[in-house]
Amino acid sequence: MAHVEKRGPGRWRARYRAPNGNERSRTFSRRVDAERWLAEMEVAKGRGEWIDPRLGRTTFGEWTEEWQRTIVDLRDSTLSRDLGMVRNHLLPHFGRTPLAAITTTDVRSLVAQLQASGQHSPATVRKIGQVLAKIMASAVEGGLIGRSPCTGVRLPVETRRDMRFLTPEQVGELADAIGPAYGTLVYTATYAGLRWGELAGLKPERVDLLRRTISVTEQLLEVDGRMSWGPPKTAAGRRAVSIPATLAGMLEKQLLTDLVKASGLVFPSPDGHPQRRSNFRRRAWMPATRAIGLEGLRFHDLRHTAVALAIAQGGHSKAIQERMGHSSIQVTLDRYGHLFPALDERVADGLDVMLRESLAVSARPDDGRGVVELAAKR
Repeated sequence: MAHVEKRGPGRWRARYRAPNGNERSRTFSRRVDAERWLAEMEVAKGRGEWIDPRLGRTTFGEWTEEWQRTIVDLRDSTLSRDLGMVRNHLLPHFGRTPLAAITTTDVRSLVAQLQASGQHSPATVRKIGQVLAKIMASAVEGGLIGRSPCTGVRLPVETRRDMRFLTPEQVGELADAIGPAYGTLVYTATYAGLRWGELAGLKPERVDLLRRTISVTEQLLEVDGRMSWGPPKTAAGRRAVSIPATLAGMLEKQLLTDLVKASGLVFPSPDGHPQRRSNFRRRAWMPATRAIGLEGLRFHDLRHTAVALAIAQGGHSKAIQERMGHSSIQVTLDRYGHLFPALDERVADGLDVMLRESLAVSARPDDGRGVVELAAKR
């Protein structure tokens, strides 16, 4: 039976039996605190929410090791990023702290410290908070703690970097500046909209010149300095992308080069190996963008340009989602929705042409007054 007993001056021990029949106790300096804690334990037992306090003594560092062994659904690059955040930010802060001792205030304090340091972007702080939340949620699911201290903690709003869009003329200037070795790469990124990994891992057999399509079935990944092939970023990333006839002609010439034939890659490095993004950026991309006054341009901005050009051609948002391999149409609209309103004018102009043609056929005045007069007579 649960009860509170005095154990000496200023010492009160609360005792109860756990669901497994074992006795549990805790000592307090005030009787009211002992009674409150005992009532909480009894309520938790009644609701089936009782947690063995000894499990909560597991340190954050110990549980993190267990959590890592259960991760099976993350891409290698994402896993590497998350573990880096654990190693560099979470373990130094909470490593030796028992899970049950980590409070919501502690989590808010960590977030505030990361923000105040000025060393991390809001997006990075947000990611660190999300990784911590995943670890603590797994501790709740594992029955080590009753509630995650991350619940209710507000994380910084992730602000997207400004997108840059090139004109077709600027794309041509960039391709000329970067030289023949990578000019076709620039054009393919812009007019097919493939991601860097999809381009770096593109194999000749995935390019169908007859049907003018590129099949995206894999991508080149670089994790902790190691190169490997993996599936596209999302399930929707596995797709067939139609390409302009002119680009198909460029790719035909690219596929005939000795370097491509020897490497088995459409866009290999100068020594015939898989292209490392950092090397490409340092040796080719930065000098070229600097030479034409586009310093600071990111390679990913060519993908943004691909979307902008498709929208300018009247591309439907659903078609663009499928072309770009976005996981959902909402992703497309969230990122590029601001570009679509410009199409409203084109729709209105097209409707105006249809209206004028219909009025001409019915011999009504072009200004539409005949329609108004007819309506008035009715």
